[in-house]
Amino acid sequence: MSRPASPPSGPRAATFLDLPVGSPGGSVELFLDLYTGEKPLIPARAFMLAPAGVRPRLPAGLELLSVTGKCLEGPAFSRYVATLRTSLTAVLDAAQISVLHLQHLAFGATPALIRAFPVHPRIALVHGTDLLFAEAHRDQLQILRETARAADAIVVPTGAMADHLIKLAPQTDRRKINHIPWGIPDRLLTAPPARPPLALMSHLRLLYAGRLTAEKGAEALVKSLAPVQGIELSIAAPRAQFHALKPLLQRAGVRARYLGWLRRPQLWKAFTEHDVLVMPSTTLEAMGLVALEAQACGLPVLYQPVPGLSEALAASAVATDFTHSAALARDLDRLRTAPGLLPALRQAGYANAARYPLSATAEALVDLGHQLT
Repeated sequence: MSRPASPPSGPRAATFLDLPVGSPGGSVELFLDLYTGEKPLIPARAFMLAPAGVRPRLPAGLELLSVTGKCLEGPAFSRYVATLRTSLTAVLDAAQISVLHLQHLAFGATPALIRAFPVHPRIALVHGTDLLFAEAHRDQLQILRETARAADAIVVPTGAMADHLIKLAPQTDRRKINHIPWGIPDRLLTAPPARPPLALMSHLRLLYAGRLTAEKGAEALVKSLAPVQGIELSIAAPRAQFHALKPLLQRAGVRARYLGWLRRPQLWKAFTEHDVLVMPSTTLEAMGLVALEAQACGLPVLYQPVPGLSEALAASAVATDFTHSAALARDLDRLRTAPGLLPALRQAGYANAARYPLSATAEALVDLGHQLT
């Protein structure tokens, strides 16, 4: 296992995201941005799960645990947590760390870390999927409530996440909740990829970027786009998820160009080659980092005003209703034809994204760790 060399000053964290390395999602990207690399922003021993197949190239400082049996409920979940705990204690000396950074309030890694290192201070980070899965799975709701009680501090990126947490775990001590927005890489803010000049367009080039799970709203997007004229749709998503969406695309008569599941620099370049990012999320977003990265690259955002997104984007982007084709068509037509609207949205997006540098997120988390250690 590789270990980070010469970490920056600050309390050293132990943190664990129990997803296989290479998994898609904003939470994974944020995790890697904060805790890995040659000079990680937060000094940590950072763990993910080893994948079932060939291991991809790992960023510096990321360690893998070869544990199988990931699940959500029942006796198998208890066994999974116990195995994670055993694996953690085998590779990690308690004296090496000062604080636990619990990624998600639910899932297996969080109770495993708490049980492996019961005396260390605990900072729990709410990502969004933990709240969604706690709503759907009784055992995950129990873990979420236990974590909310056990944590010394709870970090939420938006007020909407705090509200949702309190709804699920009403006994949570609100004094433990800290609002620390997630951030996007500073280099993207200081040196975004070049964007070609805006030209007259016959079609509005739409980009969907992210997972295609139910809460992301791709089904509503496709159905509402079916009768809309004057648009071109590109999709950057995990391959298996795009293939699962293809029958719906075919039934709806919507042609979509598949871009693949893009690495960050490729995605940033794709942002410069489109006119609008669509964010049709149906339920909530912890913050919507992909939207902020798009804004940093000069790509305006059209979004469903769900909790989290509404707070992070507000008037810097255009809210619409992806579940009503007429409303969506009206807003897309306005984006294509209203003089000066896209350039104005680009400038508003740049200003909004600049509010969320990743370095500020890391600094706030390190400061919180200092307060607890």
